[in-house]
Amino acid sequence: MAESPHERPLIQVVGLTKIYRVGVETIHALRGLDLAIGRNEMVAIMGSSGSGKSTLMNMLGCLDRPTGGSYFLNGRDVSRMGAKELAQVRNEEIGFVFQSFELLPRQTALENVELPLIYAQGGWRGRRQRALAALDRVGLANRVDHRPNQLSGGQRQRVAIARAILNKPSILLADEPTGNLDSATTTEILALFRQLHAEGQTVVIVTHEDEVAAHCQRVVRLRDGRVLSDLPIGQDVAGRHLPLVGKAVG
Repeated sequence: MAESPHERPLIQVVGLTKIYRVGVETIHALRGLDLAIGRNEMVAIMGSSGSGKSTLMNMLGCLDRPTGGSYFLNGRDVSRMGAKELAQVRNEEIGFVFQSFELLPRQTALENVELPLIYAQGGWRGRRQRALAALDRVGLANRVDHRPNQLSGGQRQRVAIARAILNKPSILLADEPTGNLDSATTTEILALFRQLHAEGQTVVIVTHEDEVAAHCQRVVRLRDGRVLSDLPIGQDVAGRHLPLVGKAVG
């Protein structure tokens, strides 16, 4: 029986390799990595410097191509796509949230959120209304005319999240999204990610902080370009996070 679109993983990485050559040095950033992430999962990817997590994030975000192996996103083999197709996938399937927010300083919150629609097919239709709805969804309906320097760090990250979810992406891919935030604001932003996940959004967070990873359903740890462990995080009925359980990948 054929596999239905709802049964197959949203993300399927098979034997992924990435080799960089810097002068005479050869760097094996990914070494035959396998990973599957289902729809509406909330997954943390962790690892020390040099583990391959940044390279994997670039692959999942279609910002770079693998040297070998395959990457299937929503049933499509994006690892074989050309630059134009990849740009379309990034715009339609992936929402990016970065540690440094990546907002245009002279544009208002509303204008920053509208940006992805400039490049989307037919994006001009109802652009303002869609951007306003996204800002309302992240709790910033009263800050639409503020510029980034008039917003707190947490508010700036909310603008970035609103921009990322504007096109209703298959994946929300966050790279150290709380790295520039204090602990109280970090808790607020993670609560927002959990809210989006509860509404059906697939969320992948690249982080080096255990406290951030504890808010996810699974933690995938990398070492030397391979998956070291892939473990679920349990919760009790009160919603408190329990220790990691499961087996490391051998």
